[in-house]
Amino acid sequence: MDEQLTTPASFTLATPALRDRVVLWGGIVIISALAWIYLYIMPMGASSWLLDFTLMFLMWAVMMVAMMLPSAAPMLAMYARIASGRAGSHPYHVWMFTAGYFAAWTGFSLAVTALQYPLESASILSPALRTGSVAGGVILTAAGIYQLTPLKNACLKWCRSPIGFFMTNWRDGAGGAFKMGLDHGVFCTGCCWMLMALLFVAGAMNLLWVAAISILVLLEKAAPYGRAIAYVSGVAMIGAGVVLMIR
Repeated sequence: MDEQLTTPASFTLATPALRDRVVLWGGIVIISALAWIYLYIMPMGASSWLLDFTLMFLMWAVMMVAMMLPSAAPMLAMYARIASGRAGSHPYHVWMFTAGYFAAWTGFSLAVTALQYPLESASILSPALRTGSVAGGVILTAAGIYQLTPLKNACLKWCRSPIGFFMTNWRDGAGGAFKMGLDHGVFCTGCCWMLMALLFVAGAMNLLWVAAISILVLLEKAAPYGRAIAYVSGVAMIGAGVVLMIR
């Protein structure tokens, strides 16, 4: 079957061919760079509601690629190693995995785009997608609390352990690669969705703020003490949120 679930015993780690590694890492770098360039030059404002919604949705979808693709690189590299040691796997399957991963984040982008319009109508968000001090403080505090919850830790565990994820979720074939990417994207969204809400605190148009959150996501998922980083950052967010609300 194309999506047959396999057992850990069937795993073999192999080194992909040099060409495949160049294509993988080159693709990650190029796609990430293009996403950041788009965020810098993206058009804003439109003559119709539908076009404006489309542009905002594209902004969020591309922003998720720019922010999340670098932190997903270890997972993609591990998939490539495992797939290289399995019969019937092809190098392009890693891009099917990537497509599934960003399908989850695209759904998140659609939800955020739909949410921002009523928030703007209620004057909670400015046209620059930035909140006031009180709302920003609430978001910071809520994000900090979420950083300390068991759900955050459970989702982060799968993001920090690529081999563990594949040992329990492996599926063969292109369809299986897409399904695994989608599953991992759901875990990753569960891990990082409140960090994405922090974009509203300093403004989703503020690329320095976007970059700072991207670095935090990368450290949580790839640094040796990622769980400790998540915990410490959560405590810092709660403190900053309380200070912002008092101000």
